[in-house]
Amino acid sequence: MNKEILRLAIPNIISNISIPLLSTVDTMLMGRLSEMHIGAVGVGAMIFNFIYWNFGFLRMGTTGITAQAFGKKDDSAIMQTLSRALLVALILAVVIFLLQIPFGEMSFYLMNISSEQYHLVEEYFYIRIWAAPATLGLFAMMGWFFGMQNAVFPLIITVFVNIINIILSYFFVKILNWDVAGVAWGTVIAQYAGIILSFFLFYRKYKSHLAHFNQKAMLQIDALKQYLTINGDIFIRTFCLTFAFGFFYSQSSVAGGTVLAANVILLQFLNWMSYGVDGFAFASESLVGKYEGAKDHVNLKKAIRLSFVWGMVLAGGFSLTYLIFGNELVHIFTDKENVIEASLPFLFWMIIFPVISTPCYIWDGIYIGLTASKAMRDTMLVSLMIYIFFYFLLKDGYGNHGLWAALLIFMGARGLIQWIYYERKLKVRIEE
Repeated sequence: MNKEILRLAIPNIISNISIPLLSTVDTMLMGRLSEMHIGAVGVGAMIFNFIYWNFGFLRMGTTGITAQAFGKKDDSAIMQTLSRALLVALILAVVIFLLQIPFGEMSFYLMNISSEQYHLVEEYFYIRIWAAPATLGLFAMMGWFFGMQNAVFPLIITVFVNIINIILSYFFVKILNWDVAGVAWGTVIAQYAGIILSFFLFYRKYKSHLAHFNQKAMLQIDALKQYLTINGDIFIRTFCLTFAFGFFYSQSSVAGGTVLAANVILLQFLNWMSYGVDGFAFASESLVGKYEGAKDHVNLKKAIRLSFVWGMVLAGGFSLTYLIFGNELVHIFTDKENVIEASLPFLFWMIIFPVISTPCYIWDGIYIGLTASKAMRDTMLVSLMIYIFFYFLLKDGYGNHGLWAALLIFMGARGLIQWIYYERKLKVRIEE
């Protein structure tokens, strides 16, 4: 079981870490310009996280359903799941295109963007929005590959996309002096390169599954309703998660440009940790879904237990790294002394976060594998209410420390509530 977990997790960790590497490079490129540029790209990226993470069900829901079909050896269900996911991705991309101006204007207002930053964020947004079809299509393809117990293709695709993105962003910003627009265009081009590569890899290995494609089956009402119901619950869960981080950015903006820039940099520490730990969460999605589909509950429980062991070991590694090298890492992101000075007093939160927040990432993977989407939704709603309560309780007396404390409580509450729900509801279902 350890070998199987690592076989899936290691490629996921490598591919996942290349994602914050991209945002790290973007932050570094902007960090050499001004704190306004750092904040603009940070806020702009958060707006897209808010839009795209809410459609993360295209990956998560597809992984769980595909993994269970894989465990049952149901080739028809495997193919129809992919076709439904790509159909929904295309429809959502069209909706995003049609509503891009309302999406943009509402986002700029809610994020409390200052007048000095407004034109930078606006430029970034209206360029990057053109990546929507490729980004959502990649969600569907990656989720399907994970469900097929294939962690290598997502690794290849993610690393390929991010290398192209980094090279293009550097070229556009440093050579052509496009500033914020350069970072945005680098992302757009890289996303389309990624979706083309994913279709190529699918055809090379899985083209035999095309024989099972059936348009009638893809649009079959009951199956489509099940797919949309599961994904509707995941959508609500993810909306709450993106709201939590969007709220964090919004309150950082209210505190001023320097605090916003400092928090954008410190959130890079959390990005590195979360994407790394997500490697084991993705592994648990694939394995839990496979064993649930095969009704092999002995191995299912073993996969759950060992996913936590490996996830917490990695979390401890991140905490130790941030304890030893935190100061040096802040200096890598920016050379602006005022931003560095604003960041350093909050470094200790980065040391605490990995250990406290890792359980909720692993639980997310387990719930996805079990397709326990309603439970994911409900536990997230309760955790979000706890987060908002503690923010307003702490904000006046503790300022930015209160904001970080509320976010930490939110992540810890998620893991605790998910564990309680599992023990009371899901564990009973597994043992029946």
